[in-house]
Amino acid sequence: MMQYKGYLSKIKFDDQADIFHGEVINIRDVITFQGQSVNELRQAFEDSIEDYLAFCSERHEEPEAPFSGHFTIRLSPEQHRKVLVCAEKSGKSMDTWISETLIHAAKIGV
Repeated sequence: MMQYKGYLSKIKFDDQADIFHGEVINIRDVITFQGQSVNELRQAFEDSIEDYLAFCSERHEEPEAPFSGHFTIRLSPEQHRKVLVCAEKSGKSMDTWISETLIHAAKIGV
């Protein structure tokens, strides 16, 4: 994973074409890039972000900002109660408990 100006990417290697493909993952707009070496890939990533920002500026549009880390989730009242009880049993706030549970489920660690 690479990061530039708050934008994060995922990278895959195509061993048949001998090239790396990347895509920005923390916005809804689609930004892709590719390169044959790590240095070429990194430069293509940064160039793609700069091109995206310039394109938005030319159109007088705000570029989509990387995800803020805040999101809304809807639960039934019963689900809400169960989540709150679990958080309280663990001695944590509901936000902390949910965040840690999601991170664990996503296997990315804290």
